[in-house]
Amino acid sequence: MYRLYTRAGSGGFVVEAAFALAGVPFERIEVVKGVEPTSEFRKISPLGQVPALVLPDGQAMTESAAMCQLIAERHPYARLAPSVDASGRADFLRWMAFLTSVTYPALLREYYAHRYTTDAHGIEAVKAAAIAEAERSFGVVEAALQDRDWLAGTHMSIADVYLLMLAYWHPEPAKLALAWPNIGRLCTVLKEDAVLKELNASHAMW
Repeated sequence: MYRLYTRAGSGGFVVEAAFALAGVPFERIEVVKGVEPTSEFRKISPLGQVPALVLPDGQAMTESAAMCQLIAERHPYARLAPSVDASGRADFLRWMAFLTSVTYPALLREYYAHRYTTDAHGIEAVKAAAIAEAERSFGVVEAALQDRDWLAGTHMSIADVYLLMLAYWHPEPAKLALAWPNIGRLCTVLKEDAVLKELNASHAMW
């Protein structure tokens, strides 16, 4: 069985969503925030971060996007990603990479600004720059969603759920519908999904 090390409100949300949407059982192991990771956990996640995943064969991996793509590939019936030869595959790969390389780290810099400067007086500047970068990335996604329902292909993919998670990491999530109505529209639909709604009960993303 898969073992997922995670905590509420973390990037583990989207990995839990992938498992739940695919109907794949996994063991959820809560990692308490603020507690020094054990040496055993650091063998699984060298940076001591969640999520971290141990596969049924014992191999460990980190990086939520990689986990989601692996789950999608191993359980294609769940349609978590367009198939390799589908027209939406290129968009799927593009947006998974974009969200994890641009939007995700920008939001992390807002929440953990002290990690990104050695100047104690520079924290607010880091936060301001981080939000500006995150919002610039949301603008790119907003434009891509014009006249389309989903980021990749004609069916919801795990990339859309990834976007949902990041949208609600924005410090002002109420700004969504006003500033980025296409993203807001997509999020409204996903929030009504029975599986995601149940998962949100423990994560309180929205």
